[in-house]
Amino acid sequence: MQKRSLTFYLLAAFFGLFVLFLYGPMLGIFILSLQGPEGGLTFPMKGFSFYWLGQVFQEQRVGNFVEPFLRSLFLGLVIAFLSIVVSVLAGLAFRSRFRGANAVFYLTISSLIVPSVLISLGIGIVFQVLDLSTDWFSSGLGAHLTWTVPFAFLIMLGIFNRFDPAYEEAAKDLGASDVKTFWEIIFPLILPSLFGIFILGFTLSYDEFTRTSLISGQDNTLPLEIFGMTTNVTSPALYALGTLTTLFSFTMIGIAIFAYGRMARRQQE
Repeated sequence: MQKRSLTFYLLAAFFGLFVLFLYGPMLGIFILSLQGPEGGLTFPMKGFSFYWLGQVFQEQRVGNFVEPFLRSLFLGLVIAFLSIVVSVLAGLAFRSRFRGANAVFYLTISSLIVPSVLISLGIGIVFQVLDLSTDWFSSGLGAHLTWTVPFAFLIMLGIFNRFDPAYEEAAKDLGASDVKTFWEIIFPLILPSLFGIFILGFTLSYDEFTRTSLISGQDNTLPLEIFGMTTNVTSPALYALGTLTTLFSFTMIGIAIFAYGRMARRQQE
């Protein structure tokens, strides 16, 4: 058996500390959310129960969690769907060179470089100039798309760069139209990747705070509601919300992995 060097153990210890630093606070929140009704925001725990998990769905002293969660859920689903549509159309367009392609490319990904708060401020100014009211869906939708579409666009470019055009050429030689070629040849081949884009777009939108902060209007999304309640809600209900949203995120990822595995097996059959 090969003897481990001191460097190996030092690197292993460093990695262990890094993982603890990364996931320790989240684990602490999970534990503190399982306290009894008399529980507080710090250790030591006061009992063990699922009381605070149930309190998430009750009316809080200031605000509530349920309606902002539904807003973030709906907005995330719409953003994920639109990100897929826009990125697929853009990916198909960039398979051929056209005038101004470089300008469109850099303009698309430029929103990843500009600070998020400036994106939010800029959209708010545009809505004000156009005499439109800002709210979590209209202006919030535009703000989130500036965050999700560039990522989805870059992913689709990579997918289509590896795509073998021989499949399309064979379909067209057999008399298939462009629309039929897309739905029966291209779409089934890129479908597993679209699930990944959907999950990425949903996650980026569901967690987004800064780009929505100045243009949410009267109704908050979930991240904004949590931020606003941190100064008013002094109970483990906030921790319980973090536990439930994390479980929700892991569930979405699990569903996506399961669906991807099913589709991959069907393509191999």
